[in-house]
Amino acid sequence: MPRPLLLVLAALLVVAASFLAIRVSAPAALRPHDKRFADWHADRPGLARRITPADMPAPFATPPTIAIPKIVPRPPHDWPQLPRGFAAEIFANGLDHPRQIKVAPNGDIFVAESKAGRIRVLHADSSGTLSSEVFAEGLNLPFGIAFYPSGTDPRFVYIGDTDAVLRFPYHTGDRVARGPAETVLRGLPVEGHWTRDLVFSPDDRRLFVAVGSLSNDAEGLAPRDSEAIGRFEMTHGTGAAWGKEENRALVLSVNPDGGDPEPFATGLRNCVAMAVEPRSKSLWCTNNERDQLGDDLVPDFVTRIQKGGFYGWPWYYIGPHEDPFHRGQRPDLVEAVTTPDVLLQAHSAPLGIAFYTGRQFPAAYRGDAFVALHGSYNRSQRTGYKVVRLRMSGGKPTGTYEDFMTGFIAAEDAVWGRPVGVAVAADGALLVSEDANGTIWRVTYRGEK
Repeated sequence: MPRPLLLVLAALLVVAASFLAIRVSAPAALRPHDKRFADWHADRPGLARRITPADMPAPFATPPTIAIPKIVPRPPHDWPQLPRGFAAEIFANGLDHPRQIKVAPNGDIFVAESKAGRIRVLHADSSGTLSSEVFAEGLNLPFGIAFYPSGTDPRFVYIGDTDAVLRFPYHTGDRVARGPAETVLRGLPVEGHWTRDLVFSPDDRRLFVAVGSLSNDAEGLAPRDSEAIGRFEMTHGTGAAWGKEENRALVLSVNPDGGDPEPFATGLRNCVAMAVEPRSKSLWCTNNERDQLGDDLVPDFVTRIQKGGFYGWPWYYIGPHEDPFHRGQRPDLVEAVTTPDVLLQAHSAPLGIAFYTGRQFPAAYRGDAFVALHGSYNRSQRTGYKVVRLRMSGGKPTGTYEDFMTGFIAAEDAVWGRPVGVAVAADGALLVSEDANGTIWRVTYRGEK
């Protein structure tokens, strides 16, 4: 081939490669200095955001605000907004404040109707007809649901009540508990943050239990109780370890029978939901940070949980940033604080988390995480009320998250949806519960047109 023609072809290949690189590269993520970053009106599927510790303002840069929205019925023409090619449909409605959702190995969907004190099972037959039965009731704010052992034939369903961990005998396909509950772990604290999520380690040897704090910021608790500090140091940081905060603000690890309890990670104000990342097998949690420090402080976060990790509450936040209400109390702990992986807009209230393991969505989604943001109340301008996608690379977080499912805000002072649970269905669809109007949504990919 003549040399001039080779040069032309080479140039065309370079241009084509550049064009493809532009097409496949992720859009630049908004940073906090962008005026659209904090504006819920700008929310739209695909809009990416990224926050680093350096982006955080000083405490009280804006005054603390209480802005609780009205819950309204879904307006007739409002519908969740999704990326191109995706569609949402109502999978189940009329539920009583559905919270955590988990998919059984056979595809049945277990739903915690926490305020009603029951666990419900939803079953779709081959024709798509949905049936609903109460698996167990008379519970105390149930939230966490876990199947044990892992695999296709679990023998128990574990339930995280607010004051105990229970387990019910189970055979695949059961929609009503076949026997009474056995108490695996009792004596969990009953006040304050009440959600008790449950996740088994990949080898089934340990059960992780999330226990949030009693208070927002360990208010009014004596900081220099020597006995309490001694207990704190023995366990590497069980919350504030003062009075009613002792053995709180942590992830607890126990045997499947409830024996050998020990703190796995501490200093987590409210680790609401947990999941195991399939590739690295690491434990992740969504954490609701403290309020009353301003509109953009403290960022909520989603992070890998390291064994023995201390995440700062109440003395520090997002690494070595000292809480102004606890200044000078524990300088010895500053080097021990673990900085979380993915920072979210402050007061977004992340709840459910699920890693996408299905095959229905495009390949680029596989391995990424979906997180439900229940929505703010401690912020002058609303944030949250959506499902976001956490970008992963090789099982590790990139630090960027993007809007995936939006449109739940009806007006500045009103919302019709508050996402809570996320789960991947057996067919690869994404299930999203919201407790404002008692609905579970089913998100499918139908291809771009």
